[in-house]
Order: sequence, then structure tokens, then C-alpha cells
Amino acid sequence: MEPAIGTGAERRDANASLVDKDSTTDGTDGTAGSQEPAERGDDGAADTTAAPSARPPHRRVAVLLGVAAFAFALDLVSKFLVVAHLEGQPPIDLLGDWLQFRGTRNPGAAFGMGQAYTIVFTVIAAAVIVVILRLSRRLYSLPWAVALGLLLGGALGNLTDRVFRSPGFLRGHVVDFVAPKHFAVFNLADSAIVVGGCLIVLLSFLGLQPDGTRDGEGDGPDTAGGEGTDGASSEGDGTR
Repeated sequence: MEPAIGTGAERRDANASLVDKDSTTDGTDGTAGSQEPAERGDDGAADTTAAPSARPPHRRVAVLLGVAAFAFALDLVSKFLVVAHLEGQPPIDLLGDWLQFRGTRNPGAAFGMGQAYTIVFTVIAAAVIVVILRLSRRLYSLPWAVALGLLLGGALGNLTDRVFRSPGFLRGHVVDFVAPKHFAVFNLADSAIVVGGCLIVLLSFLGLQPDGTRDGEGDGPDTAGGEGTDGASSEGDGTR
């Protein structure tokens, strides 16, 4: 009888070992199953983080400086030609008396305004240049780069006259020569300032920012992140 008893004990030991293996396998599967929602949650977070930014990848400082240099050079050359060939001479008719080239000196702001405040306008022009250069550090929009470049080139053109022309430092008179009928005489720097200012107003109206984004686009990533978090939470609740 002893061999039979021994055989029953061996069978019970074998059954117990099988039960232990099954429970171990179930626990491993349960652990893996509980990790799957977390992995999906992590994937959701990764997708949110990897969402492309609405801002363009490159700054547009080179465009800003190129447009400013072109506007400044064009204004400077035109003024040299006016001083050399047009000042003290009869005006040149382009469209009869409706549009003339006539060399004049302007102590005021653009289009002859504020002639008693020459130094004030000189300081304002210098401040505008500083503001534009500071803004260029976060300039990613091409249209804004063109607009600010025109504004910068025009401001530099007239500031050069204020600093270097007579009657003295910071009080120099600006050279003007474009003379439409029934309108103030102006120069190419004034034109660049006006066109650049109009572009800035238009871009602001359209909601385009200097950093390349549009009004309201900053809320997108936050909303997506919230959805990803909620999705991960709901999956975790389903697992529980």
C-alpha cells in the first residue's frame, strides 16, 4: 500500500505545481494587460507633443534687412541726384503741373508736417528703428518682414538727413522732390514709410502676427493636450 500512497502524493504535488504555473501566467498577462492603456496614454501624449507648430521654422531677419537696405539705398541715391541736379533749378514736369520733380528742403516730418519740431521727429525716428530691431528677434512672418523693412529703410533715410544735413546735427532738413499737384512734397523714404505702415495695418486686420501665427492659433495645442489627457484617463477607467 505504501507505493500507492506515494503515488497519490506525487500526483497532488504535480497538480499544485500546475496551479502555481497557471496563476503565475495569469498574473503576468494581467500585468501586461494593465500596461496597455498606459502605453496608449503615452502614445496619445507623444502625439500631442509631436503636433507641428503653426509658426514658420525660420526667422525673416535677412528679408527685413534686405528690404530696408534696398529702400534706404534708393532714397539715398535719389537725394544725391536731387541735390546735385535739381536744387535751385526749375521743376521737371512729369505729368504737366499734376506731377513734378522739384527739389526742396523740409525741416518737419513726412509730407512737410510739424516743421517746428525737427528734433522731436529725429528722436521718434531713432526710437522707431530701435523698436523694429528688437521686434526682429521674433520675426517669422515674410509679409511682416517686408512691411517692417520698408518702415526701417524709410526711417533710416530721413534720419540720415536729420543727422548729416544742414543746418546742424539732429536738426538737418530732409530733401524732398516728388511734388504732386495740391499735395505736399515728399521723397522715397516717406513713400516707404507709408507703404510699410499700410501693410502693418492690413496684416494686423487679417490677424497675422509677426511670429507667423494667427490670432487664436495659440489655443490649439492646449486643447489637443487636454483631449489626449482625457482619452488616457477614460481608458484607464475602463481598465479598472
